[in-house]
Amino acid sequence: MISRVTTFESVDGTRLAYHRTGQGDPLVCLPGGPMQAWTYLGDLGGLSAHRSLVRLDLRGTGESAIPADPATYRCDRQVADVEAARVALGLERLDLLGHSAGASLALLYAARHPERVGALVLVTPSPIAVGLEVTDRDRREVAETRRGEPWYPEAFAALRRIWSGRATADDWAAITPFTWGRWDDASRAEAARQAKERNTEAAGTYYSDSVFEPMAVRGALADLDAPVLLVAGEYDVALPPKRIVEYATLFPRGESVVLAGCGHQPWFDEPETFVRALTAFPA
Repeated sequence: MISRVTTFESVDGTRLAYHRTGQGDPLVCLPGGPMQAWTYLGDLGGLSAHRSLVRLDLRGTGESAIPADPATYRCDRQVADVEAARVALGLERLDLLGHSAGASLALLYAARHPERVGALVLVTPSPIAVGLEVTDRDRREVAETRRGEPWYPEAFAALRRIWSGRATADDWAAITPFTWGRWDDASRAEAARQAKERNTEAAGTYYSDSVFEPMAVRGALADLDAPVLLVAGEYDVALPPKRIVEYATLFPRGESVVLAGCGHQPWFDEPETFVRALTAFPA
C-alpha cells in the first residue's frame, strides 16, 4: 500500500498532514484512540480498492505538528482542522469516516458544518458526544459471549474490578482482549504497536470537561440531510450491538449494521465483511 502524504495549515498555523491512497471518490478518515496516529487504519481492510482514503493525522500525531497551544487538542477545537482539510482538498462536501473517538470529532464537524457533509460513516463510535447511555449490564452481556476463550477468566475479573471502582492500571490492560474479534498473536502484536503511536498527553485533553453538549449535538444532527451509517462489532464492549440501533435513530437518514465476529476494529477482524458493508452504503 503506497500512501501519498500532503501537508497543509490549519487556522492557527499548525502544520497538519493527511495520507492518501486508493482509487475513487475521496473518503476522509478520522482516527480514534483518542489521538492515535493514522497508521493503525491501514487501508481499512482493502477499502482503498473502492475509495480514495484520505487519512488525517490529527494535530500532534504522526506527521502532523505539535500545536503551540495544548488546549487545541480538545475534540471541539479540532473541528477547525477537519474544515481546513476540506479546503485543502478542494472539496465542496466531505464523505467522512470516524472511528471510535474519531467519530466524536466527525459528529461535531457534522453538527457545525452540516452543509459540508456528503455522507457520514461512524465505525464503533464513542457514545459520549451524543450522551448515549451504555450500562455495565450492556457491556457484561457482550463480554459473557466470550466465556469459552482461554483469556476470559482473567479479563472478566479485571472488568468486574473496573465496574466496582477498584481498578488498577493493570486491569485496564487486562481487558484488551474484549476489544478484538480474535485475541491471537496477530492482534496482540497490533495492540502493542498501536500503543506506541498514541499521543497520551493529547488524549487526556481530547475529552476535556465541557467539550460536549450532547443535547445540542443531538439537536443539530436531527436536521442532518446526509446518509449516516453506524458500524458495530458483535464483540465490542465499548459500544454493545444492542445500542447501535438506538444510536442510528438520532439521524434522519441513519442506518446501522452489526458485523459478526468483529470487535472494536472490524476492518482488522473481518476485512472482507467490513468492506462489503461500506461499499453497500449508501444503498
